[in-house]
Amino acid sequence: MESNFVFSGVDTVYLAKKYGTPLYVLSEDIIRENIKQIKKLFLSKYERTHVYYASKAFLTKAMARIVKDEGIGIDVVSYGELYTALEVGIDPKYIMLHGNNKSYEELHAAVKAKVGRIVVDSISELYFLDEIAKSQGEVVKILFRLSPNVEASTHKYITTGQLDSKFGIPLDNLIIDEAVRFAIQSKNILLKGFHFHVGSQIFDNTPYTESVSKVMELVKTLKDKFNFEAEDLNVGGGYAIKYSDIDFPEPIEYYTDAIMEKVEQASTSLHIVRPNVFIEPGRYIVGDAGITLYSIGSIKEIPGIRKYISIDGGFADNPRAALYQAKYTAHIANKMNQEPDETVTIAGKCCESGDILLWDLAVPKVERGDYLAVLRTGAYNHSMASNYNKLPRPAVVMIKEGSDRIVVKRESYSDLLKNDI
Repeated sequence: MESNFVFSGVDTVYLAKKYGTPLYVLSEDIIRENIKQIKKLFLSKYERTHVYYASKAFLTKAMARIVKDEGIGIDVVSYGELYTALEVGIDPKYIMLHGNNKSYEELHAAVKAKVGRIVVDSISELYFLDEIAKSQGEVVKILFRLSPNVEASTHKYITTGQLDSKFGIPLDNLIIDEAVRFAIQSKNILLKGFHFHVGSQIFDNTPYTESVSKVMELVKTLKDKFNFEAEDLNVGGGYAIKYSDIDFPEPIEYYTDAIMEKVEQASTSLHIVRPNVFIEPGRYIVGDAGITLYSIGSIKEIPGIRKYISIDGGFADNPRAALYQAKYTAHIANKMNQEPDETVTIAGKCCESGDILLWDLAVPKVERGDYLAVLRTGAYNHSMASNYNKLPRPAVVMIKEGSDRIVVKRESYSDLLKNDI
């Protein structure tokens, strides 16, 4: 008798047949366990620390409710993400707004909602925000996002801490001085501190400690120059997870312990107050909590070259393989008890040569109608999905304690055209 792949206590073939494919499956149990570990190893271990979920990784109302229930903060980068957080009743003081080009609508909404922090990405945005805050008669708490000029070893499209970046204010004394001087003199801006983010899927903690050192030196300089004491330091997220057998990620404390040790050390040596420390994990919370299920269709073998196995999704529901050459692990979900006897390449159905989800995957003999389960797709799949080739976005199913429920309905073809005039 053939055995099926079981994810978080639920038979994935049952899920594929019940809800159809492609299908995103998220485990609430794993999400909550990941948050529990961060609370234990960071929040409970260090005083004056905060966790904000990076919602761009995966955001639905169900996910926002988990964040609210767990009592952690949430960072958002658009009106849509802000709207979702507010819609489920997350306290605005636990919302942090990011973004390198926030619109008037986004900033106005954030100021009106009285979000806890707005992370200002440039001097032009600082002036823009000051005008908006003044027009509403509000005092807005901000952090400056800095570009610490630290290179992180990851794909160039997901490194963000280098000097030449669209994100953040460069560590240039003239630029920083102008920003800080304006902020501390403004009646509508309250500068709380600084933020940096070095990138995503980072395996080494060195970029974090180097960035902390640079920013703490800046804090000391600004204290001496302006008598300004930074209260907050947000060190971002980007901690790596295991996608495939070639990945060897570290536990959360590998990053947070090193960061806190450097913060404490710098505070003491520079004679400055140790700031409140914020982290922003996204992928680390949801990445391994999700899988994607597909049905296998066409099979094409080119003798002596390659065997292509085509699925009913691909680039439109998971663009990471094409964008970042991301690697994944996968199973033939309905043939878990069979030994691999062939090597295949998993091709998506989009009209793009680059729509290849996995290269050279060892599998049992594959047939049309089999199911493919791609592991660790909880982050940056649903959130990056598109309607390319007019493909409807997949449904999202959430698992909790062995039970399954739909949390995002599958798009219909009429949904694709509902705004089309």
